[in-house]
Amino acid sequence: MKYCFVFCLLLAFQITSAQQKSLRGTIVDEQEQPIAFANVLIQGTSIGVSAGEDGVFVLHNLPQGQLKLRVSAVGFKTILQQVNVSPSINLTIVLHADNELDEVEVFGNRFKHPDKIETLTRLPLAPYEQIQSISIISDKLIEQQGNLTIADATRNVPGVYTFATYGNRSESMSSRGFRGIPILKNGVRVHSDFRGTGILTDMQGVDNIQVLKGSAAITQGVATDLGSPGGVINIVTKIPKYTSGGTVSLRGGSYGQLRTTYDVFGAMNESKTLAYRVNGALERADSYRQGISSERFYINPSFQWRLGEGTTITAEMDYFDDSRTPDLGTVNLDDIDENAIYRLPFSQYLGYSKDKAITHNSTYSIRFNHEVSNKLKLMAAYFSSTLDLQDKRASLGSYIVENGEPVYNKRKRGYTNSSRMDNNKVFQVDLIGDDIKTGKIKHSFQVGFDYRTNELETSTKSASVVDSIDVFASNSHQLPSIINYGPEVVVETTSRAIGVVAQDVISWNNWLKTFLGVRYSTTQTSTATEITQNDAFNPLMGIIFNPYANVNVFASYTNSAYPRTASRLDKNGSELGNERFDQLEAGVKTNWLDGRLRLNVTLFKINNRNINLPVYDENWVATGYYQKGGNDERKGIEIELSGRIIDNLEIITGYSYIDAQYKEHTSFVYGSSPLNTPKHTFNAYVNYNFTNALKGLSIGAGGYYIGERPINDWSAGPITHQGIEPKIKPFNLEGYTLINLQLGYRISSNWNSRLLLNNIFNQIGYNAYRVSYINQIDPRTVAGSISYTF
Repeated sequence: MKYCFVFCLLLAFQITSAQQKSLRGTIVDEQEQPIAFANVLIQGTSIGVSAGEDGVFVLHNLPQGQLKLRVSAVGFKTILQQVNVSPSINLTIVLHADNELDEVEVFGNRFKHPDKIETLTRLPLAPYEQIQSISIISDKLIEQQGNLTIADATRNVPGVYTFATYGNRSESMSSRGFRGIPILKNGVRVHSDFRGTGILTDMQGVDNIQVLKGSAAITQGVATDLGSPGGVINIVTKIPKYTSGGTVSLRGGSYGQLRTTYDVFGAMNESKTLAYRVNGALERADSYRQGISSERFYINPSFQWRLGEGTTITAEMDYFDDSRTPDLGTVNLDDIDENAIYRLPFSQYLGYSKDKAITHNSTYSIRFNHEVSNKLKLMAAYFSSTLDLQDKRASLGSYIVENGEPVYNKRKRGYTNSSRMDNNKVFQVDLIGDDIKTGKIKHSFQVGFDYRTNELETSTKSASVVDSIDVFASNSHQLPSIINYGPEVVVETTSRAIGVVAQDVISWNNWLKTFLGVRYSTTQTSTATEITQNDAFNPLMGIIFNPYANVNVFASYTNSAYPRTASRLDKNGSELGNERFDQLEAGVKTNWLDGRLRLNVTLFKINNRNINLPVYDENWVATGYYQKGGNDERKGIEIELSGRIIDNLEIITGYSYIDAQYKEHTSFVYGSSPLNTPKHTFNAYVNYNFTNALKGLSIGAGGYYIGERPINDWSAGPITHQGIEPKIKPFNLEGYTLINLQLGYRISSNWNSRLLLNNIFNQIGYNAYRVSYINQIDPRTVAGSISYTF
């Protein structure tokens, strides 16, 4: 590892004697202040770059003569400018503020550099150039669709779907057949549970959402953390602007929803070396189900300091306070093998009146970016997240047996009082090189390390039976004054992980690149009874073939280690060590119409091998020891088409097929699928902006389909917990389709209005976690908003 690190450092500082024709320039606003991350594209080609935070861009390997540049940035008018390429040229390009409808695509320009993307990829490459499957959801798309949840926004990404909401207390998302992939905020995990039970957050402060699918082990760590083989979702908050402005809005909707938001930004001094931004939201709402309500408060302040050319410090904080009534949902009126989900009337609520789930989440970050030269950048960042969950709620138990027969509509009702304090911290340093040459070979590389810590304390006390209810009848919501809790269970865990990463993207010529990378991780976990330590060595290798200017064909291999079960013992008392996930991925990334339209196709195959499986005797009784074996497989295809066909027509559509199977597994039936894994998902969205007589009017429509999926795992015999009945195939949740409509009208240059119609056909569908929570999706809702921009 140390030789790889030294090699990359030496490689960064090699200087080539070959002279290349290049174009260097600075993009500024009307006050001659740099515009960060503006996009520069050579018209009629696939050559483009994103400017740095200081507005500086460099285009290399250009033919001498006249070229036409297309320059764009969020909040500014796009321009076309003729330039004459010569060795000494250094441009200054001025963009003017755009108070009309923003031409920037809702899905992000192909060459746009999404903020904080390096916290995931750790390479200076646009998503189009990466070897991983990456989707970016912009704040403009979130605003146009009126998205208020993570699930709403990520429906725009093929193959990402809701795993469970646990009674509408959190949002757990899945991808590629893996349960609950990690959800990050600004690169740090908020909820550390390895099962990915998810979080709640507010969309007001979101700048973009980055979805990296597949094994992220090379950049992020082991499979129990951010190296999840299913991928990760990174929620990125907004950062300061050096031009003054802002927006305030008011939204009202069905079931008593009332929501106010604001976003204010600007420079803090005349020299414009200091800038700020403050976002916030205040919301209250009832639910379609009687007895359910929620309140939330959100604030997101940030500051940026330009220390000099190419050097910035950015400090951010966001605080989220959500209080809501958990919704137990409904029940299944049959055994596990029959779908008989009861359509519980909206007037029926199965919990207690004092049930409450409270979420307090604070995140903090400070980032230091310094351009050592125009080819080298040093990035250091510290991220912190504190999650405080207080949960007091009813729970539904098994059905009641009367006269020897099950009565499925009558259930035992219990109560749980739990809390969780979850503190995550990350310190990350990277040295990044771009366009470093050794002879005719070009390198884009990264070397760095990360240090992660977690402190977790949970407390739970439960009463399995408090009373019983009949879901067909009106039930009491009064919680008894005396509850016979069982013993309180308190768990305290601390962990830390250190990772060293090195990557090199080698451009051999204009049509061939290779990716080489390696990560070494070491993790240590301490509990009240033991300290365990594991390490993992994860490689990445891949190739990108560029047969045409607008087509990238790629293939890659990587793996991710799973240390959580490494300390399990075989029959000789020896530890079995890490499990492993191997991933093969291949696909095509294309762009058309001068980069305005993108089509990506990705094939993947992920195998979980060397699983530490429990060993059972002939009567399915656990022997207490484990063995290596097994092969659980996920494979499929993802297709994504997005962009702007014509100037006023935007589209995004995607399809995914997931074939997830337990194979050679001692606990589950061969060929069965993991719970909540659909074979098919489909998403589509179109937005049309009228011109001429109807200028200012826009109409959008979207559809989302998720196919049927098993409500539980199919036990081969030994597994009996959480609604699983051995050897009985669980029923499938039915698929459903959502259709949403949006109507927007720009009243003036400052005033905007929007009408949102969601689930317009009042489709009935369910999200479930086994049979413990079966929650209906929201019925038809209507909302309207008005905003003022200044």
